[in-house]
Amino acid sequence: MEITEGSIPKTENVKIVVIGGGHGLSSILRGLKKLTNDLTAVVTVSDDGGSSGALRRDIGILPPGDIRNCLAALSDDEEFLTQVLQYRFSSETSVGGHNLGNLLLTALANITGSFEQGIQELTRILAVNGKVTPSTLEDVNLVANVEFEQDGQIFCERIFGESNITKKNGRIMSLDIEPNYVSANPEALKAILAADIVALGPGSLYTSILPNLKVQGIAKALNACVGKIFFFCNVSNQPGETMGYTCSDHVQAIQEAIPDVVIDGIICNNNHEPGSSDSVYWVKINEELMGQYRVFTGDLVDENYPWRHDSQKAAQMLLDAYFGLIAQ
Repeated sequence: MEITEGSIPKTENVKIVVIGGGHGLSSILRGLKKLTNDLTAVVTVSDDGGSSGALRRDIGILPPGDIRNCLAALSDDEEFLTQVLQYRFSSETSVGGHNLGNLLLTALANITGSFEQGIQELTRILAVNGKVTPSTLEDVNLVANVEFEQDGQIFCERIFGESNITKKNGRIMSLDIEPNYVSANPEALKAILAADIVALGPGSLYTSILPNLKVQGIAKALNACVGKIFFFCNVSNQPGETMGYTCSDHVQAIQEAIPDVVIDGIICNNNHEPGSSDSVYWVKINEELMGQYRVFTGDLVDENYPWRHDSQKAAQMLLDAYFGLIAQ
């Protein structure tokens, strides 16, 4: 199925679920909302930095930042709503450092009695075209064993908290969630089980995608899903997370987290010359990957931010890969 830029057709009956967090998730949602009316974002809730982290510590709410970004990305008037939801109060005020979207979502969660219901109310208020749901409704943190160099020596340290893990600028040897027995959000499980397409990513491998897959029940739902499962490999590697990784390294980390799940396709960028001299950051496609998985490649870079996925290119690639598989 060919989808040309500027004339992307609606494929309203295709149920799409995207699992991740951070900028990568909100980016692909912008493209996918033009393709289907049945779109669900399953979002990690392990963020402990910035405004989200402060609200999490002070009020006990799940971190609202990634949820807020996804809701803005799915709205019809995204540009205006992003300005509103991202509005950050002056540090000289009592709510300094917080942005309006986080405070609004926190208020709605308190008014309705639950974080999930608060998201649904904000979805209704903003007339959002899609659903956004946390992968778990329980408090969860990231814990990683990180290998790093200091004063010419190699150390391995167990580090607690998402915002602390990447500060070492080392190599993540293993990642866990704590507590490790948190249950999946039933709404997330229902969406995965009913999906025609499940996309893992795009987004940060260790801090956006894997935290969701570590939640109890997510892997079982993916294994039981009758739809096609794709992994979006990042365009570029991230310092403190994946420096030196190939596409195979990314996929291996995913499969180690969900060993029983069959990944139907890997989506990789093959444009490694978008005008930047920082070639060390580009994630390379290697022969090993091509021999083990069905790999879909194309120019997926954003011309303005060449270390990121282009929303429309990524969405088009996902649909092309899906229709290519079911046509076989």
